[in-house]
Amino acid sequence: MVSDELPTPAETGDGAAGGDRSRALALVSRALVRLYKEQFGRGPETAHSYFAGPDTVICLLADTLTPVERSMLDMGEQQRLRDIRMLFQYATESKFRAAVEEATGRKVKAFMSGVDVDQDIACEVFVLEPQ
Repeated sequence: MVSDELPTPAETGDGAAGGDRSRALALVSRALVRLYKEQFGRGPETAHSYFAGPDTVICLLADTLTPVERSMLDMGEQQRLRDIRMLFQYATESKFRAAVEEATGRKVKAFMSGVDVDQDIACEVFVLEPQ
């Protein structure tokens, strides 16, 4: 399930553009699910994208681990799994940036990626250039 939530206009200081922001968040979630499928062989079960202020997009993705990665967890290889995930994420950083730039119509200034392998939740954070 891919869904998106949007802070209220009062939280973001953004009035009429709320519909555009909601559409952008939906596009971000779909694009990141697609990239996860391409990169890891399977997509997350859920993806939720949010604006955290006017210039930051956060996407939380759950249930992303592959069967082999789950086996690594069973073997106690959490750190190795984190390292492998980060290697893959940053190896295709340009694809992640391009997807968010296309979805939002804004340049990505910074990209950060993280994963909690024990809870199987990943987080992709994009700081956008100011409008």
